[in-house]
Amino acid sequence: MSKSRAFIPLLAFLALAGLFYFVLMKMGKGEYNPRDIPTEFIGRPAPSIDLPNLLDENDRVKSSDYAGKVWLVNVWGTWCPECWKEHEYLMHLSRQGVPILGIDWRDEKADAIDFLKQKGNPFVEVGFDPNSDAAIDWGVYGAPETFLIDAEGIVREKHAGALYPQVWQEKFAKYFHAQKPTE
Repeated sequence: MSKSRAFIPLLAFLALAGLFYFVLMKMGKGEYNPRDIPTEFIGRPAPSIDLPNLLDENDRVKSSDYAGKVWLVNVWGTWCPECWKEHEYLMHLSRQGVPILGIDWRDEKADAIDFLKQKGNPFVEVGFDPNSDAAIDWGVYGAPETFLIDAEGIVREKHAGALYPQVWQEKFAKYFHAQKPTE
């Protein structure tokens, strides 16, 4: 084998290592999220929600109750570590008057109720979705996922992963500043 051919595997390895390093650096700075898969819902009417209310078995959680408002849908579960991480920030947003409709996804009802009793409830309502009825309609593939719906019922933003102040400022805050500043 010639010397030039011997370097080809080494060059290929170095190129892949460089790409891997580049992606890791972007992830570390929050500039790249491998879970951030685009959704087909941006710019389209939000799928309807009609789920049992987690905290009141005689009530239903319906997206039609939010017509004419800007609001968030947050899909979460007690089994989800990132959901635990974002919970304190959701509580902050709730205290600022941001309406967040929660969808408790693939969870045990008692676990979800205990979680909200212990950590606080940032949601105006919580739909219980143990069989993924709403999650499928919304194209959810992991938790947490947060969607912003405008006053016309159009999905304007989506974030896959925990919601933090930087994500809030970049994606969601502009929709709420006209109503009430959150920070």
